[in-house]
Amino acid sequence: MVIGTIADQIIRTVEGVSDTVTAPFSEPVIRLGVTGLSRAGKTVFITSLIANLMDRGRMPQLAAAANGNIQTAYLQPQPNDTIPRFNYETHLARLTAPAPSWPDGTRQISELRLSLRVQPRGLIGGFSGPRTVHIDIIDYPGEWLLDLGLLDQTYTAWSAAALSRAAGRPGGDAYIALAQETDPNAKLDEPAAQNLATAFTAHLQAAREAGFSDCSPGRFLLPGDLAGSPVLTFAPLLPGKYPRGTLGREFERRFESYKRNIIRPFFRDHFARIDRQIVLIDVLGAIHAGPAALEDLRSAMARILGAFRPGKNAFLTRIFQGRRVEKILFAATKADHLHHSQHPQLTAITQALLREAKDRADFAGAKTAAMSIAALRTTVEETVDHRDGPLDVVRGRLLENGKQAAFYPGKLPSDPAHLLAPARDGSETWLDADYSIMNFAPAPLTLRPGDGPPHIRLDKAAQFLLGDRL
Repeated sequence: MVIGTIADQIIRTVEGVSDTVTAPFSEPVIRLGVTGLSRAGKTVFITSLIANLMDRGRMPQLAAAANGNIQTAYLQPQPNDTIPRFNYETHLARLTAPAPSWPDGTRQISELRLSLRVQPRGLIGGFSGPRTVHIDIIDYPGEWLLDLGLLDQTYTAWSAAALSRAAGRPGGDAYIALAQETDPNAKLDEPAAQNLATAFTAHLQAAREAGFSDCSPGRFLLPGDLAGSPVLTFAPLLPGKYPRGTLGREFERRFESYKRNIIRPFFRDHFARIDRQIVLIDVLGAIHAGPAALEDLRSAMARILGAFRPGKNAFLTRIFQGRRVEKILFAATKADHLHHSQHPQLTAITQALLREAKDRADFAGAKTAAMSIAALRTTVEETVDHRDGPLDVVRGRLLENGKQAAFYPGKLPSDPAHLLAPARDGSETWLDADYSIMNFAPAPLTLRPGDGPPHIRLDKAAQFLLGDRL
């Protein structure tokens, strides 16, 4: 068993070195990771990005598209045969149908390869023909990134943190009461174990629906084929020294199995190989949910971004230390829910929200940026008469009934501290404002030849993430 494990590690090391040695001398590959917590818009972002790279009429801020460097774009079979293909065609069909609808969200890892035929500019371009640049887009749930923080925790430490975090959240107090009634030193009873895991999962689901972000373990919310398996049948218990054969000892064993069999393979096989990353964030949704949800988002994003290994992806660094994330873009989504006059405030709030993690990445040598985007624009802007004067609003088709409605979410503060300070201080509500959100449906589209779906700053995001390699 030990020899087999060592052999497997050696084989993986040799394969990794071989990949990093040959890559610079073959067609270049950019591995772009796309993540974000639930409802941040990952599926729509990837679909719109691919569509707008294939039909580049709406991409003026992507320099290679504006100056004609990109001659053509085409989809190719993905390089990894064991990862599901991102279902681009189905998602695009739903967004561009006569009665468009939102595609299903990310529930597992998927991948797609988009290849660009690029003609270099300048003196070198005059002597060389077009080259092919492959963009491997890896889509994965942001909830899985929260799990990386569990690798350094014991079951006892995780239980204490999970119970503390549950207090006051939807379903949290009920689960804490159940945990207090449970004797962790009782003999293992599988129905009792399943009841605890079900109750804890219900609490995580309720907390997520209420706008909270830090709802780990992530596979409890997105179990896939693991639903009902022992590796997902554990929950936090009161601390103690759990004797052999007890409920506490078995939960401790399953927690370690979760780290060994779920978290580590994801990090090793997928996450550690990413060299460009966009993190999509529903900042407006967190603001609407209240100060506690905004502070929880700040804490969750700090944990998520702490899992990255940012730095310059130099050739020797790849060989001896593995890939490092060169660029990280923090993107506040659903910018189309705001009039453009409020986009600077949304960007500033996003920058302040992620200041701790951004500073860490910048110090490590990665290039980072924050911006407000809408991968698919669903609204138009208007100015309406109001009792206090003209009011800048957006108008779109409501998701629940399909009717057109004008919407004003509230005035975001110019100083992000007006939101972040009460969030950190534990305020229950915003003191001087009420922020609303509206669920808009995709608008019916009439696309001209050569145009991708309408968006806000998707081209600017692509320029930051990909422009230097095109």
